[in-house]
Amino acid sequence: MKHVYSSIERKHVTIVESPTGTGKTLSLLCSSLSWLTDEKERARKGQSSQQAAESTEPAWVFAQSAQIRQRQLEAQDREYEEKLAKARKAEARLRAMANARVTKRQRLATKTIPAEENEDMYLPDDEVEETKDNISPVVRELMTKLNRAASNHDRTDAQEPTCTKVYYASRTHSQLTQVIPELQKLKIKNISYSEIPSHGRGNDAHSDPLLSGHGKKRSVEVDEDSFTGPDRRQWRTVSLGSRKQLCINKEVISEPGDLDEKCRELQDGNKERRCPHLPPADDQVRLLDFRDQILASPKDIEDLADVGRHAQICPYYGSRRAIPQAELVTLPYNLLLQKSAREALGIDLSNQVVIIDEAHNLIPTLLSLSSVRVTSYTLSTSLKQVTTYYEKFRTRLAAQHSLHIKRLIGYMEAIQKVMEDWRLTRSKTGSTADVKTEVFTISSFMDKLGRKAVGINLLEIEAYLKRSKIARKISGYAEIVSSEDGRASKKQVNRATPPLHAVEALMIGLVGAREDGRIIISITNEELEIKYQLLNPSTSFREVVENARSVILAGGTMSPISDVIAQLFPGLPSERLTTFSCGHIVPRSHVQTLCVTKGPAGSLLEFKYAQQTDQNLLSELGQLILNLCKVVPGGMVVFFPSYSSLNCAQKAWNTTKHMDKFGAKKTVFFEPQASSGVESTLRGYADAVKGLGLPADMSGKKPGAILFAVVGGKLSEGLNFSDDLARAVVVVGLPFANKNSPELQERMRYATEVEKKHGNKRPPGGKDAASELYENMCMSAVNQSIGRAIRHRLDWASLILVDRRYSSSSIRNKLPAWIQDGIAVCDGFGQTMKHLSQFYRERKQIASGCQ
Repeated sequence: MKHVYSSIERKHVTIVESPTGTGKTLSLLCSSLSWLTDEKERARKGQSSQQAAESTEPAWVFAQSAQIRQRQLEAQDREYEEKLAKARKAEARLRAMANARVTKRQRLATKTIPAEENEDMYLPDDEVEETKDNISPVVRELMTKLNRAASNHDRTDAQEPTCTKVYYASRTHSQLTQVIPELQKLKIKNISYSEIPSHGRGNDAHSDPLLSGHGKKRSVEVDEDSFTGPDRRQWRTVSLGSRKQLCINKEVISEPGDLDEKCRELQDGNKERRCPHLPPADDQVRLLDFRDQILASPKDIEDLADVGRHAQICPYYGSRRAIPQAELVTLPYNLLLQKSAREALGIDLSNQVVIIDEAHNLIPTLLSLSSVRVTSYTLSTSLKQVTTYYEKFRTRLAAQHSLHIKRLIGYMEAIQKVMEDWRLTRSKTGSTADVKTEVFTISSFMDKLGRKAVGINLLEIEAYLKRSKIARKISGYAEIVSSEDGRASKKQVNRATPPLHAVEALMIGLVGAREDGRIIISITNEELEIKYQLLNPSTSFREVVENARSVILAGGTMSPISDVIAQLFPGLPSERLTTFSCGHIVPRSHVQTLCVTKGPAGSLLEFKYAQQTDQNLLSELGQLILNLCKVVPGGMVVFFPSYSSLNCAQKAWNTTKHMDKFGAKKTVFFEPQASSGVESTLRGYADAVKGLGLPADMSGKKPGAILFAVVGGKLSEGLNFSDDLARAVVVVGLPFANKNSPELQERMRYATEVEKKHGNKRPPGGKDAASELYENMCMSAVNQSIGRAIRHRLDWASLILVDRRYSSSSIRNKLPAWIQDGIAVCDGFGQTMKHLSQFYRERKQIASGCQ
């Protein structure tokens, strides 16, 4: 907590590794919210100090004025807290009323208006005015934003003040639901401003309330019991989510198709078609009251949806309205990391605190969010829709609209021609490979588009698409035409995601950081696909780092941390970057880590891709796992490098009867192929570990189970194998990615180019940047799998790494810090069994003594 508080105070970017069970979430909340409270107190003291310095009045007059001002500020705080208290009571009444009544399902008018009767609704929004000045589209867009911001400031600032806040992001909503219960445990007591010590703000450790014991500080404590005293600090909290999580319109939810598009359609409709849960623009009082209700008490995403149903007001737009006055905002990765999402929500990260939890997923998430795939079918559909639309409305379009649409058509035709020419060229080579791929730099791909397409200003087209909402209108008209031709149901009108959105995303990639991206054209089963692949995750993350006051990346396992720094913060000054890795909460005696280099027959164990079908090696592995089953109590989870390697092992063990031998010792489970089967598999595995549901003829067998899974698969992260569910975690081999992947090859090549560009020199014999990246990706996946075992302070387990390559120092140094010191390299399998038997015997004796 001291490190996080200090990092926020000094405006640092920090990487925090805090293993599961160490109270990571609670520590992040406590330190960040403590700083937030102190910052608010210091800001008010600073205002008073500044006013004193600038005042020309006598000291006694200013002192009286300062006291009056202080009382006014305190009165404002009390007034707002009373307002939130009333909102809490109103929420309770609504819940009681909702439980006592049956809510009728509201229906929306579904009558489809024929296209010829209301074609004006498909014309572009007339926001693009023809001008005769020489201002560029980029500058014009910036001027529009500034004017809009100024008008909003004049209209709403007095009613909706903003405040410094903490943005807490994680990968999924299920992970974010854990934040609110931890927040409820936190007790930070309010004190009046007269109790604040009179020291200056300062930036050193002595002025940090969590770093120094000097001066009278408010108490910070954690308690499981609820605390409802009058001086309890109430945090104004809002949870952000997508329409999918927050939509309460049953009519919209029940229909197939794209929910986002249907929601936007209902906003643009007339009174009869408008969503009944969204108050109109001239009735914002209901939405403001609902905003206060949201902020009155912390709510996770499910609570927020329930409150919206009770109040019959849209929680999606209600939560957006609560952002300016919220002190803590929880949100999934994509809403924080995508600039378009931040702009849509009105999120301004300037001088704010950003916490990214589960940050081991950050790099792949950034690369994924910035990558775009467009199939030849999507491109041709989009081109056909735009062309049909233009032919229909060309005589009714303003000159500026007509010009932009013709340019858009020309650009899509150029892309389509490049893809078809590439197909013809590849077919002439006579290649019979199932997958054919070619990678282009952005500049080389643009050259292939031709001079006419290259001369088109993509930034101008992108701005036009956003302002005019033309993609939705083109798609809406196309669906109407299709339904009239009998090719689509009228219920699906305006429901599908406009294919032009995918093309637009591709164009954004083409105008982005050209050195950091690649275009990949591939053909699979006669389907052409063009993909924009971002190679540098720091490109899209840079704006977050530059704007925010402090950025905290936290995770249970962040190792290797050097890889995170290299990929996300290549240009960040070293004095602004800090790291912190805390030890595990469990004693070292609770964790045994073994590197197994040889099997029971003395064979050297090395599981490379080429050896995954080696029958002798698989038989040796089968005997090794069978021996482990004899000594490991409870549950055992075995991770394989890939699904193909697991399938090869399973097939070989069926032949050698090892599967039957496993089943005689423990109930056997395999990671399901479909995600829908994960829950039932885990439930069956947990029951088997506890000895539940065993057949009558196996009632004498000791309870226990073995679960075979895949590193990086459905069971390798985010799951809790605590206590008997995993008394041993076995990792077979090293899960190196497929080097033949074009995307990976480009990332490795790019890493080497960047290293040469920056003039970084490696020590003699050291790996180059590409090899380091390749190895770090592998070890990051291994570390996530290892972290499934130890989940709380009383837990214990063995971590067994089966491959001789784990004995090398370069690999061991990339394991989590809490593992490295205690790892034992076993030169023979007998030594392995000796270590395991002694470990489990000691744990059994301790358990017997506690009883």
